[in-house]
Parts: sequence; C-alpha cells; structure tokens
Amino acid sequence: MLDQKFFDKLKKDYASYNTGRKITIGKSNDILRYSKQAIFALHRGELDNADAILKEAEKLMTYLTDDIIAKDAHLEYEGAFGAAMEEYAEARLFYNFLKDKKIGAIKEAALSINAYLGGLSDLCGEIVRYAVKMATKREQQEVEVCRDAVESVIGEMIQMDIIGSFRTKYDQAKNALRKIEEILYDIEIRKK
Repeated sequence: MLDQKFFDKLKKDYASYNTGRKITIGKSNDILRYSKQAIFALHRGELDNADAILKEAEKLMTYLTDDIIAKDAHLEYEGAFGAAMEEYAEARLFYNFLKDKKIGAIKEAALSINAYLGGLSDLCGEIVRYAVKMATKREQQEVEVCRDAVESVIGEMIQMDIIGSFRTKYDQAKNALRKIEEILYDIEIRKK
C-alpha cells in the first residue's frame, strides 16, 4: 500500500531540511546581532569598528549561502534569514552613507530585492537618528545632507508600487523624512 522508498526519502529530506533550518536560524540571529552592533557603533562614530563587525556578519552570510542554503534553496525563505539580510543591508547602507555620503549597491554581499527594500526603508530611520545627533551639535549642514539623502531614497522608492509589509516600512521612511524636515524647521525658527 505505501511506497516505503518514498517515505524513507521524505523522512531523510525532512531531517536534512530541519537541520539546515536550525543552522540557518542560529546563524541568521548572529548576523542580525552583528548588524545591530554595527549600527550602534556607527552612531558612536566608530566606523572602523562597525566595518569589522559587518565583516564578521559577511563571513556568516557566505557560510550560510554557500554551505547551507546552496543545499536547500527553501531555506532562503526562512523568516530569520530574511530579517537578518534586511538588518545587514540597513547597517551596510548606513556605513556607506556615513563614510562616503553615498547610497547604492552593496558590494560586500549579494542581497535580494526584499533585503534592499527593507534595508533602505530602515536606513531612513537611522539617518534621522544621526540627524538628531548632528542637530544637537548644531551642524545644520550635516542635517541638510541627511534630509537630502532620505528625500532621494523616498523619491526613488515612490516610483515603485511597494505593497505588503514593505509598504509599512516605506511609510515609516516617509515619516523619517517629515521628522528631518521638522528638525530643520526648528533650527531655522531658533535662529530668529
């Protein structure tokens, strides 16, 4: 009645997938943690430290994609992996912005569209946090650079029909732009 070879293969494949899933979740959590640590270091002005932390995350990403996900492509859609890639994208984009004042492709890793969209949306919030810090130091020109960067990101993203969970992140990015504009408004009012 049952095709035992089929069920044996199914059990073996599931065990392999489950092992890969556990590894993917664990390493993804490490990547997420490294990315958050890098963002924290960036807000403290520690670019070299942040870069070193991100390189550790990149080693784990390479291990996952080359050794684990390559064996089972379904693992790429594991929620923890997607969250880690978004956080990494946010951290590396923020690093690149602070270092070079440029926002573009990340050369250190191959990322999905989802990772970029989530990372870019969240980047706007990090730029606002940085702008607040610059405003407290009375560095209006740097706040204006931040506003221009967020405005440019929003200007590009508005051309896409963003839906689903990324729509919520995009709306948060638009709110980030409003916050920077309010900061600049307050700076101008205080001058008078």
